[in-house]
Amino acid sequence: MTYLESIVIGVVEGFTEFLPISSTGHMIVVEHWLGIAQSDLTKAYDVIIQFAAILAVMLIYREKLSLKKIELWKKLILAFLPLGVIGFVLRHQVKALFSIHVVAWMFIIGGVVFLLVEYFYKEEAKVRVTDVEKVTTLQALAVGFAQVFSLIPGTSRAGATIIGGLLAGLDRKTSAEFSFLLAIPVMAAVSGYDLLKHYHDFVGAQWGPYLLGFVVAFAVAWLTIKLFLAFLSRFTFVPFGIYRILFGAYLLWALG
Repeated sequence: MTYLESIVIGVVEGFTEFLPISSTGHMIVVEHWLGIAQSDLTKAYDVIIQFAAILAVMLIYREKLSLKKIELWKKLILAFLPLGVIGFVLRHQVKALFSIHVVAWMFIIGGVVFLLVEYFYKEEAKVRVTDVEKVTTLQALAVGFAQVFSLIPGTSRAGATIIGGLLAGLDRKTSAEFSFLLAIPVMAAVSGYDLLKHYHDFVGAQWGPYLLGFVVAFAVAWLTIKLFLAFLSRFTFVPFGIYRILFGAYLLWALG
């Protein structure tokens, strides 16, 4: 992998990981456009930049990473379990879904879901949870089962968990923050598992592009989270729904 390719992929990972537009889907598409073949080395690189994204979340929410917040983390671990169990059991079936056609259709379907949820969503219609530490056990479990849909490439882990949070009674900002925090155990488990599988691929690898990609992914992820939270204080998820539909339609058109 060249330095330029590592920068591009680092930017894509950092920017899309925490937005409801599917980082996996974008990575598949961008690597296809760049002509980067899927190999053990590219998978190892993906592990590196995912850890960078995790680090960005941990830095921003470092005050949540203490034993004083144990009740919050109990709910986050509970929310992680459905994906962890089902994802492990169906891991081979999930890998078979990794194609641009699947990504394109899931972009469109996810976009339609966002538009429908926003159309019927009334934040002032009932009392909604406005603090991530006040999310109930049942709400956390609902978000966890919604996250299972993200096993399908193009669905978006962030998108699935945010939609799950909105439907469970969280406001937009709290849904996003719960999604960010839930990314820590999810991505740590996924990246850790991949690291164990591909650790031998790091031996003799050129570390320059890897380290550059890590720094880029970390910086972009940190900035994206900050800007996303500022965006949600004024706007809805409708622009993301529209983007998903347009991008998915473009992919289908490009594929002929």
